[in-house]
Amino acid sequence: MCRFAGVDVEISMIDPHDQSSRDELLLMSPSFLVPCLTIDGLEIWDTLAIGEYLNERSPDSGLLPSDRALRAHCRSISGEMHSGFASLRSAMPMNMKARHIDFKIFTGARADIDRIEEIWRTCLERSGGPFLFGEKPSMADAMYAPVCSRLHTYSVETDGACPGYVDHMLGLADLVDWTNAARSEPDEILELEAEF
Repeated sequence: MCRFAGVDVEISMIDPHDQSSRDELLLMSPSFLVPCLTIDGLEIWDTLAIGEYLNERSPDSGLLPSDRALRAHCRSISGEMHSGFASLRSAMPMNMKARHIDFKIFTGARADIDRIEEIWRTCLERSGGPFLFGEKPSMADAMYAPVCSRLHTYSVETDGACPGYVDHMLGLADLVDWTNAARSEPDEILELEAEF
């Protein structure tokens, strides 16, 4: 979202094998959650709040549409992604290093994919693309970028305008950089334990 908003960012990676990671994560994010954006003396650790802040900071970036109805729609589908699609997340974990050709998609995940395709088709038909709300990438595009990656990882076929949208998103320089960075991460990530 920062890059879509034209904001230069420095990404801090935490080594999950380092015993001091828990302390460092707590310093970076009071909720112990990532991502956490530290900007202008603020710590913002909720993805939707990050998007809202960036839109207020750079209103011409297109993170949220200028039209009130489209802005509400963008917020709605971003919120649906933020809090929903648990079956998809569970059945198809994010893994940018893997590629599964004959992956069995379970019923719950299929229903989530069908709903996402419906959202994308509606938005792309209305906006004309190439992004969900037109010529510029929005907060919604940033929220659905991980879905594009999951669909690629698990070789999920989509229909209508959806395959073109996925290809367009995954071909963006920012997402190519993101994918390359993910592929350079260690294969095994140890679970962090936090005491509160």
